[in-house]
This record gives sequence, structure tokens and C-alpha cells, in this order.
Amino acid sequence: MEAKTPVLRAKSLGIQFGGLKAVDDFNIEIGESELVGLIGPNGAGKTTVFNLITGVYKPTEGSFYLNGERMDGKKTHQIVRAGIARTFQNIRLFKRMTVIENIEAAMNDELTYGAFPMIFRTPKFWKEEAKIRERAKELLRIVHLEGKEEELAQNLPYGQQRRLEIARALATDMKLLLLDEPAAGMNPTETEELLEIINYIRDAFKVSVLLIEHDMSLVMRICERIQVLDFGVTIASGTPEEIAKNPRVIEAYLGKDEDGEVEVYA
Repeated sequence: MEAKTPVLRAKSLGIQFGGLKAVDDFNIEIGESELVGLIGPNGAGKTTVFNLITGVYKPTEGSFYLNGERMDGKKTHQIVRAGIARTFQNIRLFKRMTVIENIEAAMNDELTYGAFPMIFRTPKFWKEEAKIRERAKELLRIVHLEGKEEELAQNLPYGQQRRLEIARALATDMKLLLLDEPAAGMNPTETEELLEIINYIRDAFKVSVLLIEHDMSLVMRICERIQVLDFGVTIASGTPEEIAKNPRVIEAYLGKDEDGEVEVYA
């Protein structure tokens, strides 16, 4: 039986800034609906990998593919349209727009009416606008933000802003979702809710997920595989159990407590 094409395949991906290699020989394959963690110390190159995969940075070496289609060299908006969406380490919402307007903005490409229907508010205009709004409301229900549609994004509590960013990414109909520290700043209750939302999205939408996160309890519970970066280089890849016992990972990122047990730090 022929193997399925990975949703994401990165081959020897790397970038150099001056004399510094920020990411070197990065290789990864992620299958459909697979949830993979990307961890490592601060400055290890994790967000740089995200910037390469989303076209923010152009790789100086290597290539990457979405469902077999080569993506490196494409602009960010082209990569988003192809099916890669992300959230950011520092939340980037349209803060003076309402919650539902943030979602609708991500779906503008789905609108087919031209200038005339928009200016004269024809039935075609209202029909498409109603369809977009209903879908936006459904995405807000998925991230538990129903009833918040008309609030300004900037007025939401921090954890809800994080969930809104995920809903906005969902609105792009992506095949691969990149989550950059989605649990940062969340309390345990919010983190637990986030875990449930990510699992639901992965299962319901058949979306593949690549996750950067310092909350190792979350990473170990949710990820099927984990890849570890240190100084831009992959030092380990495997199941959560294998990563927790890997001596190189323990030395570079995971510590041990006074009883000799593996201890995670942020």
C-alpha cells in the first residue's frame, strides 16, 4: 500500500543571519491529524522554524512541502491560502475590532460579490455576509467564545484572546495549524480548556498541529511525537516517553529535582 503524502515535510531547512545559523538542517514530517510538539530552550530556533514555514523568513537552505506542494519561496499570504495558519507568541489580534469581526476578516477570500453588490447592498451581498457570520459564530462556539461576538477583542481576558486567535486561524480552512506557546500566561483551568479545544479541532477538522510550548505537562499529555531543538539543531525526536528519558534533552532543557526525577522548567 502506497504511503500517504505527509501534510508537512521539511527537508534540510535552515536559515543563516550573517554568520549565525539560527536553524540548521531541520527535518520533520507530520501526517494528517497528527499533533507534534517542538520544544527547546529559549532561543533554540523554534519560532524561527515557524517563521520559515509561514514565509516570514526565506530559508537559505532546504525546502518544505504542504501535501506534496513546494512552499518555500512563496509569500506569506500564498502559504496561508494553501493551508498553513499560525498563532503568535505575542498575541496579534485586530484589537479595536469586535470578536466576530476578527474572525470574518480571515474569511474575506471566500466573498465573491464585487463592488456593485457591496455598494448597493444587493441580496447577493446579504446572503454571503450572513453565511460568513454564521460560520464565524460556529468557530467562536468551538473555542467557547459564544456570546462575546460584539465585544472588542482588546477587552477580552488574556486567555480568551488566545482562544480567539486560534478561532481566527481556523477561519482560514487550514490543513496545518502552528501554535506558538498557546498556553503562555494561562492559569491551570484555562490550560485544561485549551487542551480540550486543541484535541477537538484536531479530531473534528482533521487538522495537523505543530505546537511550540514551554508547559511540559501540556506537551507530554497532548503530543504524539516531540522534536527538540537546541541552538537551531535537532537534538532528539521521539515519543513523549522517549524525550523525557533522553540524556541530551535532560541536559539541554529538562532538569532534575533533588530526588533525581526529571523536572521541567519554563
